[in-house]
Amino acid sequence: MKNAIEIRKLKKKYDDNFELGEINLDIPSGYVIGLIGENGAGKTTLIKSILSIINIDSGDIKIFNKNNKDEYLVKEDIGVVLDGMFFPEIMTINDINIVMKSIYKNWDSELFNKYLRKFKLSKSKKIKELSKGMRKKLEIVTALSHHPKLLILDEPTSGLDPVVRNDILEIFLDFIRDEEHTILFSTHITSDLEHIADKIVFIDNGKVILNENKDELLDNYGALKCSIDSFSKIDKDDIIRYKKNKYNYEILVGDRNKISKKYKDCVVDKITLEDLMILVIKGEK
Repeated sequence: MKNAIEIRKLKKKYDDNFELGEINLDIPSGYVIGLIGENGAGKTTLIKSILSIINIDSGDIKIFNKNNKDEYLVKEDIGVVLDGMFFPEIMTINDINIVMKSIYKNWDSELFNKYLRKFKLSKSKKIKELSKGMRKKLEIVTALSHHPKLLILDEPTSGLDPVVRNDILEIFLDFIRDEEHTILFSTHITSDLEHIADKIVFIDNGKVILNENKDELLDNYGALKCSIDSFSKIDKDDIIRYKKNKYNYEILVGDRNKISKKYKDCVVDKITLEDLMILVIKGEK
């Protein structure tokens, strides 16, 4: 299996004592990788490190087997949507088309205009006249219109209503259909990842604490719910994390089917990515 991104021994430390790393991570080509974690966990720092927006302290990052600081590689082969509009407010949408044609050799004005029509974005509109949702759509349209091999997305569906979010996710799925394109998708809207992600990478406190196939993760992990009295009877080896509620305990377990047979008096529910995040971050060991 070819990798779109390879990260080895990445470390980045800030003055506020936050440290990312040591990160070792492969992003395989042809996959949608969902990047999850709470605010401040290190997701954006990881993305900016990959894009060489910030300087790392140590480590090695390769994109398509080339050093990530190769400016030509980054410009031509990667489509980027970061959390925040990067176009000058005074520009019109048509101005963006003109500018991008001079930057990207593979810029596709026909595709750009096709997406504009799909998302009802007028070429005469100035950036400052666009709502947050319209700006986000424009960022995504721009990222896709130079035929990148890799999309790196930081909160790409933030601020969009469910219908438009669904349209965007369909475009992303179409993008990776040939199994040659790759998406790294960081988001707090974990339900989006449940629809399109192949793998989930969970970052907490600057460390990768989980890197698993999404379907296997959602099939295998579970939330065991038991009474306060029953909690003492649960084998500690079966507990990944637990959270005490007012009337019961909620326990993250790694083999839902096995646990449901072992503790027949307890309920073991399937888990969502949001449930998983809450139990890992808020739960105790």
